[in-house]
This record gives sequence, C-alpha cells and structure tokens, in this order.
Amino acid sequence: MRLKRGLPILFGFVIFLVAVAVVVQLRKHAPPEAARLLPGADAFVYLDLSWMRLADIGHHLPDVPHDPEYEQFIQATGFQFERDLEEAALAIHYAGPLTGGETRYSEIFVAHIHADKLRNYLKGLAKSVESYRGIDIYNVPLQNRMLRVAILSVDTVAASNHPNPGVIHGIVDRSRKLASPFGGPALLRQFYKRVPLASLAWGIFRMNSTGWQSAADVSLPLSTPATVVASVRYLRAVHLRAEAFTHDDQAAQQLTTEVNTFLSVFHSAEVSVAGQTPDPDVKKALDSLKVEQKDDRAILTAVLPTELLRKMVAEAPKEVGPAAKKP
Repeated sequence: MRLKRGLPILFGFVIFLVAVAVVVQLRKHAPPEAARLLPGADAFVYLDLSWMRLADIGHHLPDVPHDPEYEQFIQATGFQFERDLEEAALAIHYAGPLTGGETRYSEIFVAHIHADKLRNYLKGLAKSVESYRGIDIYNVPLQNRMLRVAILSVDTVAASNHPNPGVIHGIVDRSRKLASPFGGPALLRQFYKRVPLASLAWGIFRMNSTGWQSAADVSLPLSTPATVVASVRYLRAVHLRAEAFTHDDQAAQQLTTEVNTFLSVFHSAEVSVAGQTPDPDVKKALDSLKVEQKDDRAILTAVLPTELLRKMVAEAPKEVGPAAKKP
C-alpha cells in the first residue's frame, strides 16, 4: 500500500526533473539573453569580450591615449569600454522606408556600469526623458538623429537610433520576460542553431538586398541571395567560419565560385603589396582561407594566428574615440 501511495509522488518528481532538464537544454541552445532583447532586423552581431582576455591578446600592449571626448565620457560615467564591457549585441536595420532611407542600429550592452553616474551624464545630453514601464528613456540628439538610451538593469543598457520609438519600447518590454528561451527576433531564432558551439563572437546577415552593401559600406561582387552565419572561436588560434545558406545547390555553387574568385584577387593584391617577404602570420592566415560547397551552403573557413591578432590590435589607431575615426 505504501508503494502504491508513493508512486504518484515519484511519478510527479520524475516529470519535474524532465521539465527542468528540457528548460535547461532550451536555454543552453537559445541565443544569449542580450541578443534576445534585440528587435527584428536584417542582421545581428554578438560579441563576448571575455575571450580576448582568455586569449591574452591585449597583454603587454602599450596604453592607448583616449580621444578628449572619450576621456570626458570616462570621467563623467566611470565607464571604459575596453575595460568594463562584457557583452555587446547589435541589430542592423538596413536602409529603407521604415528607417528614413538610412541604415540604423539597435544595441544591447552588458557591462560593469555606475548607474547613477550614467544617468546624470545622459540627463545632461538628453533633449527629453520619457518614462516607459518604469524605465527612463533618454532622447539624445546625435548626428541629426535621435539616439534613445535606456538603463534596463544594474548591468544592461539598451540604445537605438531607429526613428520609430516603438523599437526601444519593444526592448524594454522584452527585458521584462527575459527568461523565455523562445524569445528573440525571427531571423535570430531561425539561424542561431547554425552558430557553432563555443562561438565567442558571431553574426547573422541577410544578404538578399542592396541593404547589406549599404550597411557594410562595401560593394561585394556577390549576386546570389543568401543568409550568412559567421562565427569566431578561439582554439589556440582564432578560427573563422562563414556559412552562407542559399535556396538550392546551384545557387550555392554559384556563390562558392564568386567568393573563390574574389579571394583569389584579394590574395594576389596582398602578395603584391607585401612584396617578396610578406608577414609570416599574414601568409599563414591567407593560406588557411578555404571555400567549399556542401549542398545548398557555401562555407568559408580561415585560421588567424594569435600573434597576428596581437599585431592588429597593436597597430590600431593611436587614439581611442571619435577623433580616431576622422580621416
């Protein structure tokens, strides 16, 4: 009799354990929480900066002087991007009627922040402050656009220069139900499963319109529509992978041919500029480039030696901040 009375309890406990296991697995394979906050867009980029510390890329590099405006920002907020930023998730809205004919961006930053200092700084810049669901949204005029910024929690900040204020409102709404592993934009939900495990940076790009060229500010010689899933993994070196999903095998073959042609021209140009003695790390990276077709996919892979990445960081502009970007 005791056994019969105990069976329903045991059965309920087993069901509970199975439910917990399912939720854990769903969350394990769901996009990062920062990315799930983003609005619908044409492309997404995610970066976990902790991998650079694990790779020790910045070790023993000289201190980089800050642009005066950036230094003022650091002093006012106590926040330094290269030191305090942990995660960044970006949504790219290609130019179109809904964006006023310009490429616009929405961002989520997870970082060590001084909330009170940041609020005071934003208040000084904001043209107005809107309260939405208990969250202050700071409307900051910037480069003839309106940048809307919201501090969502003790370590999360959202920003968007999309002309529709509903975009930042949607981010705030999603932050209230962050635990759902089923959340996030449709394009992200559809293709995130294609991101390789242990990827520390990745991007998902829709390349079926001129919007991609406008957003990237570069004209790629590619005529085949595709959705590209690019990723970065660190396994004693930086492993790059870009997988383009097309509508059929023939389109994938065409895309593979186009990319191979582009890389051949690029490789020849690099060798020509470098002369007879190219940097061995650059040569190793170029030699590792490979493009192949698998069914309806074109896959590009490459391996960047850690030393090459260190050199790239060391040769970055000598000032960090807006002034460093000026020609």
